[in-house]
Amino acid sequence: MREQASIQQNIDLAKKIIDLEEDISVHRELMKEDEELGTDLIEILKEYYGIIDETELKMMLSGKYDNNPAILTIHPGAGGTESQDWASMLYRMYSRYCDKAGFKVQILDFQDGEEAGIKSVTLRAEGDFAYGYLKAESGVHRLVRISPFDASKRRHTSFTSVHVMPEIESDDDIVIDEKDLRIDTYRSSGAGGQHVNTTDSAIRITHIPSGIVTQCQNERSQHKNKATAMKVLRSRLAQLQVDAHAEEVKSSSAQKKEIAWGSQIRSYVMHPYQMVKDHRTNEETSNVDKVMEGSLQNFIRAYLLFSSSEEDQDQALNG
Repeated sequence: MREQASIQQNIDLAKKIIDLEEDISVHRELMKEDEELGTDLIEILKEYYGIIDETELKMMLSGKYDNNPAILTIHPGAGGTESQDWASMLYRMYSRYCDKAGFKVQILDFQDGEEAGIKSVTLRAEGDFAYGYLKAESGVHRLVRISPFDASKRRHTSFTSVHVMPEIESDDDIVIDEKDLRIDTYRSSGAGGQHVNTTDSAIRITHIPSGIVTQCQNERSQHKNKATAMKVLRSRLAQLQVDAHAEEVKSSSAQKKEIAWGSQIRSYVMHPYQMVKDHRTNEETSNVDKVMEGSLQNFIRAYLLFSSSEEDQDQALNG
């Protein structure tokens, strides 16, 4: 059904582009008699080129899982309350971005920080090319600011990791042996209402060969929590394959890449100046507040262009 909906969207998009091109042609002819129609033509051209830009981005999203829902996990680094507060700020930023993008968000796991912020959060984002867009956010995010938790008002640097993977419903390439799993139940805690901590409904699954641990506590039913945790595990194992392939391509390439997987990808500086800069693409802006409200389109677009260019270079180098 998802594939059918995607094909229908492409058909509708093609019809929209054809209609706009016809409107542009008609208005150009009419302007020969009435120049005031130029204002209408400008608006049509803005809509037309806006759709072209959006279509260009979607053409870059041709990966196997790009149109899948995304599972996004945020983990604060060392630094206690300061890092946990930074993790909560990123959680809010991605929630705002998903809302603007029209993605439906579901919290799979949420753990409050000891004093403020969060220890970790895992959310699921569903919508057109959710993983294709959000994969740009995987990596370490760095914050520089005057800490609200420091009585001396000193400047602090915090790090938080963001991991994004595609949700995998079923995949013949992903085989999970029940013998490789350790399944633990525990009492839920945190956000989700009073019902979550009344029974041992939360599930933690450990995949022994890989060491991957997934957990879910957002549902009342232990069965539903287990199904969700298994879905996350399958997705993480699929992501391991994607990462392994990427590393294989990099190691076989003669060109040394500037950025390694898992390194710091973006800095958010709030003091002594205002700037958000992506270290992979050099995309930057001084409007930090706008970014923290979920305006990530320019950064995601720059990353997709950057990744597309890298893939072209790899293909050229590997013949």
